[in-house]
Amino acid sequence: MLRSLLATLSFALVLTFAGCDSAASRATAATAADSTPAPVLPALTPGPDGKVRLTDAEWRQRLTPEQYRILRDAGTERACSGAYWKAEGTPGVYHCAACGLALFNAQTKFDSGTGWPSFYQPIEKGRILERTDTTLGMVRTETLCFRCESHLGHSFDDGPAPTGLRYCMNSGALIFVPAVKAQP
Repeated sequence: MLRSLLATLSFALVLTFAGCDSAASRATAATAADSTPAPVLPALTPGPDGKVRLTDAEWRQRLTPEQYRILRDAGTERACSGAYWKAEGTPGVYHCAACGLALFNAQTKFDSGTGWPSFYQPIEKGRILERTDTTLGMVRTETLCFRCESHLGHSFDDGPAPTGLRYCMNSGALIFVPAVKAQP
């Protein structure tokens, strides 16, 4: 019990002192905002069960080192450091950076104040897998891409209406594809 409390407090202190308002976070966020997000990779063709399975070597070849750390090793980027942490309002769809599966409509993105991109619902039921995560001395719900089972982030029950959920994602796990405007 004490260990769990200490881990939770440590995590809260890290967020407080390395939060989005610190000079280091502003510099990191400016760099992330100025950098071009990873290119959209060709979508992988799933097998008969709807899953994509690659070897570790194939994932390493396909992903950047940071994407691999997040998606395949369940890593977490620093708050306010990813390309998508701010809610911009640009229409489009966020895809899994590993396999290309469409995961979240930009219309469901909101500013959660956490420094990570947050959404209140997936684009379609069944696109997100959930499992219990007990790392860091607390119990959370890990979210994974249904098709390739890559780590995306975590979900919490403190989000806005209509779902009350907050899907707190890593920018490195996502690729944003803007909506195409109709030609007059």
